Amino acid sequence: MRVLITGSMGYVGPVLIRRLRKTFPNAELIGFDTAFFAHNLTAVTKLPESLLDRVHFGDIRNFPPELLDGVDVIVHLAAISNDPMGKEFEEVTEAINERASIALAEMAEQRGVARFVFASSCSIYGAADGRAKRESDTLNPLTAYARSKVAMENALRTSNAGAMTVTCLRFATACGMSDRLRLDLVLNDFVASAVATGEITVLSDGTPWRPLIDVSDMASAIEWAIKRDNDKGGQILIVNAGTNAGNYQVSDLARAVATELPGTRVSINAAAPPDLRSYQVDFSLFAELAPASQPVVSLLQSVKNLHTGLTAMQFSDREFRESSLMRLRTLNTHIAHGRLSRDLHWQ
Repeated sequence: MRVLITGSMGYVGPVLIRRLRKTFPNAELIGFDTAFFAHNLTAVTKLPESLLDRVHFGDIRNFPPELLDGVDVIVHLAAISNDPMGKEFEEVTEAINERASIALAEMAEQRGVARFVFASSCSIYGAADGRAKRESDTLNPLTAYARSKVAMENALRTSNAGAMTVTCLRFATACGMSDRLRLDLVLNDFVASAVATGEITVLSDGTPWRPLIDVSDMASAIEWAIKRDNDKGGQILIVNAGTNAGNYQVSDLARAVATELPGTRVSINAAAPPDLRSYQVDFSLFAELAPASQPVVSLLQSVKNLHTGLTAMQFSDREFRESSLMRLRTLNTHIAHGRLSRDLHWQ
């Protein structure tokens, strides 16, 4: 089996590569990445990509079709990957997350790729008061990032996929330790703040809902999608990926971190205006289709793993929100030094 992973040098990629190498020891694993964040390694002594058979550096907007020859599976992670980056680079987000991603799926079908796994996001539910959202519910994307995920899903849903099995995993909010750690994720931010400052400041009133999934459980879900037969959800499946027990209010997350790191002070801005990005998600379909691949990492275990990883890094940066561990900061630093253009092409 030959597996191509786009965005292999991001936050999820290293964890996924390690899992796939263990699960499919004889598979040919190929990475494709533009390497914006390749240098952002955290607490590792071995390059994660050493477990790949090949790595290709390139821009998904100029993807070489011949790279798909003989590929059985595409895991499509490559994206402008959060709301702040999407706001700063809205046109690029549309170009990469939507147009280039749709083009990749079309090339995959034309080249006979058997399976296409797309990393979507539960953020597409946006402002979602009331009951937990199911896959068939109305979407309310509030950001360029979320809108781009909706556009890609719609294209895959309505495409003539030929014989290609397509799985869109609407992931809960990612968290947990990785060889390329991100601190621009809510739980990761809280743990980093607790470690560096002994305090967590919740800028909202703490009531917004977020479903969480540890990055290692994301890798497990992707492995399931790679193996999935069409009798488990049909040829084109869109499914929420997470667990019903993983729906938390932001204040719950802050208090969980304080429980794991005793002495941490939690400050919540009760007077803050409502944060519209609040949604609970129903993951029952994923539980039904993938009973053996359900998330197993608890919230407290994710916090423990982050604490252990940050300690191994000797992390103490009180100004970490200005550091390379924030993806938007990394891109803007590249631009400031003339390495990237404003449309995110290497100079």
